Amino acid sequence: MQPPVGKSYHIAIVGATGAVGLELLDVLTRRGFPVQKLRLLASGRSAGKRISFRGEELIIEELREDSFRGIDMAFFSAGGDISRRYVPLAAAAGAVVIDNSSAFRMDPQVPLVIPEINGADVKQHRGIVANPNCTTAVTLMALYPLHLAFGVRRIFASSYQAVSGTGARAIEELRRQVAETNSGAPVTAEVYPHPIAFNVLPHVDSFLANGYTKEEMKMQNEGRRIMHLPDFRASVTCVRVPVYRAHSVAVSAEFERPVSVDEAREVLAKAPGVDLLDEPQRNLYPMPLDAAGKDNCQVGRVRLDCALENGLAFWISGDQLLKGAALNAVQIAELL
Repeated sequence: MQPPVGKSYHIAIVGATGAVGLELLDVLTRRGFPVQKLRLLASGRSAGKRISFRGEELIIEELREDSFRGIDMAFFSAGGDISRRYVPLAAAAGAVVIDNSSAFRMDPQVPLVIPEINGADVKQHRGIVANPNCTTAVTLMALYPLHLAFGVRRIFASSYQAVSGTGARAIEELRRQVAETNSGAPVTAEVYPHPIAFNVLPHVDSFLANGYTKEEMKMQNEGRRIMHLPDFRASVTCVRVPVYRAHSVAVSAEFERPVSVDEAREVLAKAPGVDLLDEPQRNLYPMPLDAAGKDNCQVGRVRLDCALENGLAFWISGDQLLKGAALNAVQIAELL
């Protein structure tokens, strides 16, 4: 979707030097978003650095309370604490905020939006629109079209989440640990509680009293809001894996109506933002190496679930920095 010709906007990006901030710059360029003026905001230690955008060198400014004067839209991707402090200030200054943190996702006054699913909800905004959790976004891209066809009741899922979801330090930690392991040196862990190289950690985000992590509960809580399904249930185990980029999720979904693999494949083949890669006999299925850097999520391994009534099992991979963050945010801006 391209914005209307003839309009252009004053845009701010908070967290411009982070992984998602840099992706936002690339997505705005690729999709031809009409930016009249761009203000890049970050912490004081990044102020004064330069970033190129559409052939122009822009100077990063320190984020301040008065940074949003004259701004039409502000993308926030600097963590929940920054969002809780500065998002209300940006909205009060007249900017429409698209927030990538978890700060406002469960606020009933703030639309939580995946444009292919509930894009119409942006009309309800009061100055703030929330971007969903990356794993939730990737999963729902495949689950929601199936829900429209068969009526989803509940899912059981396990995620396989890339280290870039944690940030640049995690990427460097994986690289360093691979080198340490290969050279026989002691392996040191700083970002994660245990080494991530040649390992998997069943631990993403902090643990809650019910034994799940915050990340795991987001699938159910955010999924209910996005799909407008207050009774949707999701039992999820989130796992960090030694992959640099793109999350994958194994899903077993139970539906209200009878399902078939052929119908499911037909639905997924037509779903917006999804590529069906489902020829296992030819070793064709989604993988993070292929999904990384691509706008569309990939879904495959579609089969009848042998443990659920009216159940389908499938596997989905998607770039969590794109559909899970920057691309989805820009798509929301296009709707606005």
